[in-house]
Amino acid sequence: MHKPRNSAEKPRGPMRNIYRSLMRNVGHTQWFSDLGKDLVPLDRAVQRASGGKLSLVGENTVTQLLLTTTGRKTGRSRTTPLLYAPDGDAFVVVGSNWGQDTHPAWTLNLMANPTAIVTVKGVEIPVGASLAEGATRKKLWKLATTTWPPYETYADRAFGRQIRVFRLQPVK
Repeated sequence: MHKPRNSAEKPRGPMRNIYRSLMRNVGHTQWFSDLGKDLVPLDRAVQRASGGKLSLVGENTVTQLLLTTTGRKTGRSRTTPLLYAPDGDAFVVVGSNWGQDTHPAWTLNLMANPTAIVTVKGVEIPVGASLAEGATRKKLWKLATTTWPPYETYADRAFGRQIRVFRLQPVK
C-alpha cells in the first residue's frame, strides 16, 4: 500500500529536477538578483525561526547554511543565510553580493575575525575561515559554480571586483 507523502516533504524525482533546473536558470537574471537582495532579510528570519531547517529558497535548489560572524565594527553577532558547496567536511561560501560592486559585509567580518559559526539544518558548527587565493580559489570557485552556476553571471556583473571565496573549516 502506498503511503501518502507529507506535503512538507521535498519533491522527488522529475519535479525536484525541474525545480532545481528552473532556479538555476532564473538565477542568472537581473530581476532574480534584485528580488533576492530584498528577500534575504525575510529568508534570514525564516531560517532563524526554524533553527536553519527552513528557507524561502528551499533545500531542493541548493545547499544552504546560516553564517554567524562577529561584526568588525560593532563586535555584535551577525547572521547571514548563504549557499554553500561542500568540500570534504568544510563549507565553501562565495561573497557574490548578487554581482554588486561592493563586497558583502560578512566577508569583511570574516577577514577581520575568521572565527564563525555555521548552522546547517539546526546544527551549529564552529568554523575557522580562510580566504581562498590562487590555485585554491580556482578549485573552490569551480566547486561553488557547479553548485550554483549563476555565480558566474554575478562575477560578470561585479564591476571588475573579484568575488571573494572562503573555505570554512570546522574546528574542534
